[in-house]
Amino acid sequence: MRKSVTLPHAVATLALLASIAVGCATPVGVDRASQSEVDDQLSGNVLSTGKPSSFSSVYLERLVLRELYEENPREALEKLRAGLGGPDERGRLFALSELWFGAAQKSGDRSEYLAAAICAYAFLFPSDTSSTGPLYDGTLRLALDLYNRGMTEGLKNGETEEGTEVDLTPRSLPLPFGIFTLEPAETEFRYGTYRIAHPVSLVDEKIRGLRNRYRRAGIGLALVARVDPTSSSAGEVWLPTNSKFPITAFVRLHDAVAGVARGDVHGKLEVYDADDVPAIQLAQRTVPLESEPSAALAYRLEGAPVWDFEIAGFRRPDFSILGADKNKGLFFLNPYRRGRVPVVFVHGTASSPARWAEMGNELLGDPRIASHYQLWFFIYNSGNPILQSADNLREGLKLAVHDLDPDGTDAALRDMVVIGHSQGGLLTKLMVVKSGTAFWDNISNQPFESADFSPDLKQLLSRAMFFDPLPFVKRVIFISTPHRGSYLAENWLGMLARRLVNTPMALTRLSLEVGKLRAREGLGGSKFRPPTAVDNMDWSNPGLRTLYSLPIAPGVHAHSIIPVKSLPLETGEDGVVRYESAHIEPVESELVITPASHSVQSNAEAIEEVRRVLYEHAAIK
Repeated sequence: MRKSVTLPHAVATLALLASIAVGCATPVGVDRASQSEVDDQLSGNVLSTGKPSSFSSVYLERLVLRELYEENPREALEKLRAGLGGPDERGRLFALSELWFGAAQKSGDRSEYLAAAICAYAFLFPSDTSSTGPLYDGTLRLALDLYNRGMTEGLKNGETEEGTEVDLTPRSLPLPFGIFTLEPAETEFRYGTYRIAHPVSLVDEKIRGLRNRYRRAGIGLALVARVDPTSSSAGEVWLPTNSKFPITAFVRLHDAVAGVARGDVHGKLEVYDADDVPAIQLAQRTVPLESEPSAALAYRLEGAPVWDFEIAGFRRPDFSILGADKNKGLFFLNPYRRGRVPVVFVHGTASSPARWAEMGNELLGDPRIASHYQLWFFIYNSGNPILQSADNLREGLKLAVHDLDPDGTDAALRDMVVIGHSQGGLLTKLMVVKSGTAFWDNISNQPFESADFSPDLKQLLSRAMFFDPLPFVKRVIFISTPHRGSYLAENWLGMLARRLVNTPMALTRLSLEVGKLRAREGLGGSKFRPPTAVDNMDWSNPGLRTLYSLPIAPGVHAHSIIPVKSLPLETGEDGVVRYESAHIEPVESELVITPASHSVQSNAEAIEEVRRVLYEHAAIK
């Protein structure tokens, strides 16, 4: 007897035959996709895509928690936490970390961010260090980021005008599965001699104005903080007042795995200057500290008063910021680092140390440079006479070397590199020449010792007229330097600039006394006008001609970086200085950059040349 076929079965059979006929995909197989889609499937995670990684998704699927996690994350993750202690404990800890972070992104609950950080720490640093797992599966780096981001978000204290402030004070905080106790640091952290205040997270900061953002990947919270003076910082003059400085905070957890299991976690706060302490010991391993040098630099320059100094400092000879009168205008980017060679940056006319930001960022972003050098900056009123500004630079450097190392035991401090841009290059040269009486001879025929001045005026003139090479300056780099003057100083722009510059108060009385001396010698009228910096960059000025004629001291290495807008070199210029003015001999190297304009200190080729020279100076291979 024939078996009849029902209509549904017939339809199903026909559908199956039709699908085979048209080549329909099998239930399991592969589909062609773009490389980015495959990358997302293989390496996407909660930080990059907002979705759990394939590693964490395994636990959601394996334990049938996918739907519950979407509907009630806390209940799902409590089920996942309940399985700790088994053979897959480390895998569960990683999944807990990433999934808690994903839940926190949706809820904004800081306790969930803290849970993510704590689980990440437990995964990274188990009590049994033999069970750390493979090094190259990608989970270790992600776990570090989850710890850093989770702890930062969990300790946030709300938004302020400065940014997202992080509260590092000891206290107890709730967790989704218990309590977290943040214990105080064993010793109070000091930045130099200052106490930190109001630390702000750099995680949410997007930088502008710098080509590259450098990050030193590691563990910890990359922060920037203001500093408050302490009783021991009364004599500290090298860090700018009211400035902000980078720090890295780290919370060391006590037996994190057991703490997660029982719901009672304890951690001790540690704060570091990552430039000074680049790594810490954790679970018998050396772990680098997280730091964001580029973001910290950009944050420090945001709204900084140094930007307002540029024109005001050119026009007003006695205008001062950042307490520059205490240190002759010399500032450090970070506290003094024993054993690191100072690189001193000297800005040009109507400029400021802020114009070195691009070069500073590139140098600080290079670990080989950052570990060998410390960056110092000189700020000066660029309309003042060049000899007066050079005297301040000289006195500032001498004061720093004496105060920081009075016994002369830090050889690196006496292996200094000075880099000057434009007018700053002229100041730089004055650090490495012996002038004798050459500058004084331009003013008077009378020997300086017999000139009839009051003691205070004579001391002022003595410092500004007579230069000897600083023995601790070993290398100089001239950038766009008008050794034979700027053609702008000789035309109508120079005349206008002269009228904008006022005479320093300290030189008013001196100018009268010098005028009387010259009148007695028949060298001119009783009025003597001290030259401005603009005058000093006019080739007709005898002081500039004198400086040009002075050779660089033996043993000092010199380099030139010269921009020109176009070739040939014989007629080349950068918009302010001609090539023939910037070119001097002898120097160990001369780099001509074209096409380029006067403000070449931000130019990539110029920065690479400075990097090359600093490598050479420190014998970095």
